[in-house]
Amino acid sequence: MVIAAALVGHRGVLLCHRRPDRRWYPDVWDLPGGHVDPDETAREAVGRECREELGVRLLEATEVPVSTGDPLVELTLFTVRSWVGMPTNTAHEEHDRIAWFTRADLDTARLADDRYRPLLARAMEPAP
Repeated sequence: MVIAAALVGHRGVLLCHRRPDRRWYPDVWDLPGGHVDPDETAREAVGRECREELGVRLLEATEVPVSTGDPLVELTLFTVRSWVGMPTNTAHEEHDRIAWFTRADLDTARLADDRYRPLLARAMEPAP
């Protein structure tokens, strides 16, 4: 299982740019996240990955159902609107930079997966 976090703030959604020398999905904008370890839940994994990649502690994370279209890839996306700490790139071996994206920015961004566009647009809608 793979998890990803869409950190949503007043400036938009935070994405990480994958280093051009990465083997998988090089030189594209992606969500922070990774694999769920055998001894953890998806929620625990997203918290760990955000600590490792961004140096933040999640306070709230809402699970969003996602269909990858690939029966071999199970993805769980979390929308995160509350965290402690200032997001910084703490995973230089994976990402060469991080940036906030508005809805308009998403239209032209080279994303790891084009299916992220509608998911991220929905994530940026005001919380109910």
